[in-house]
Amino acid sequence: MKMLINGKLEDKNNNIPVINPFNNELVDKVPLGNVEDVKGAILAANRACKLMDEMSSRKLSRILTDVHQELRENKEDMARLITLETGKTIRDSRMEMQRTLETLQLSAEECKRIYGETVPMDAAIAGKSVFGFTLKIPLGVVAAITPFNYPVNLAIHKLAPALAAKNSVVLKPSLTAPLAAMKLAEIMGYHLPPGAVNCVTGKSSVIGDELVTSTLINKISFTGSVPTGLSIAQKAGLKKLTLELGGNDPLVILEDADLDAAVSATVAGSYLNAGQVCIAVKRIIIQDQVADDFLEDLIRKTEKLKVGNPLDPKTDMGPLIDEQAALTVQNKVEDAVKEGAQLLCGGQRKGSFYQPTVLDHVQPDMQVVQEETFGPVSPIIRVKTEKEAYKMANYTQYGLQAGVFTQDINRAKRAVKNIEAGSVLVNKQPTFRTDNMPFGGFKMSGMGKEGVKYALEDMTRTKMVVIG
Repeated sequence: MKMLINGKLEDKNNNIPVINPFNNELVDKVPLGNVEDVKGAILAANRACKLMDEMSSRKLSRILTDVHQELRENKEDMARLITLETGKTIRDSRMEMQRTLETLQLSAEECKRIYGETVPMDAAIAGKSVFGFTLKIPLGVVAAITPFNYPVNLAIHKLAPALAAKNSVVLKPSLTAPLAAMKLAEIMGYHLPPGAVNCVTGKSSVIGDELVTSTLINKISFTGSVPTGLSIAQKAGLKKLTLELGGNDPLVILEDADLDAAVSATVAGSYLNAGQVCIAVKRIIIQDQVADDFLEDLIRKTEKLKVGNPLDPKTDMGPLIDEQAALTVQNKVEDAVKEGAQLLCGGQRKGSFYQPTVLDHVQPDMQVVQEETFGPVSPIIRVKTEKEAYKMANYTQYGLQAGVFTQDINRAKRAVKNIEAGSVLVNKQPTFRTDNMPFGGFKMSGMGKEGVKYALEDMTRTKMVVIG
């Protein structure tokens, strides 16, 4: 796979291997880009800004629709590529492609709905004889920095709204799983002016730092870790920032919950993509009165999951992204057991695979729930009261999404009011997301919102026009 710079595919003598986490086989190699490569991409993007700004919204909408059509024709090949480089099950990769197509379609529609507004100038002392209105204009160049776990959908959530707002983009995908994102950029670049979409691969300390510090970049949209997000915020200067920094998402199960539904939600939310999801269920906070019944069903359903070859459509869960990731999960689980947690099922690692795991009697200060455990673990925290459940849900530096199960509307209202998170989902797991909803968290989960309309709004700037 090659980089895309100024409309041309570029290779390098030095390359980086992309390894299949299922069998450790080589999937492909990508170029090891350098500072000159990313500077060239930034300059190309700046030149393309004028061409993008001159394009009509109608034409741009049609271009994004053409990209949608081509991507739809290649969705199965793209899904297979996602599975090969990430270990995600082919079912989940196909779903990622469906969401990607939907996000593209939403962006094609939304780029025709970028509105300014009239301003009542005569409401002020000096404004009686003038007429005023605002225009929404492009920012310029958007840098998109994406992780491995949803390589195409998280990229399109940055690229499509940026382009719909008539910006140009420089994409830096994760080196761990860059292939599908690079193919996406190639497809998009074919339909757009040279330099409107660029994709550069290389080390974060080289490519990422140049994107963050360059004065020719107007906005950074980043999804990744808290330390990297904090570093970006410190180095970026006056650029606009959207930082999605992960979560430690609670699922609160109150004593009146529909336990069958809560168990299904827990399984779906804890083990999706082997738990490598920023909005995965990472803490199950349950009232003690119903915990035993809940656990009996949870263990039964967890043990039924098929773990294996992610290309097999019958597989429920594949490997983690690499062996080190699985070792990290293993260490956190073992530490929790040493500190008094009870291992009810799972807990075994083989290479990059880690079995779906249920831990009971987890204490809130254990590392497995204090940090974001990016793996297939369901830690159970028992509480006595509803009030204690909300307090426990907020006992974290994160605040991305949260779920609560109850059949009492008043309890649901109290949960929404008291839980500190960017989204609170009632009778749904926090893993639920549609691509048009405002998505982004509180506290150390980051700043800004994704979701096509909301991302697009943040990728424009407001110009005031006054006519005397």
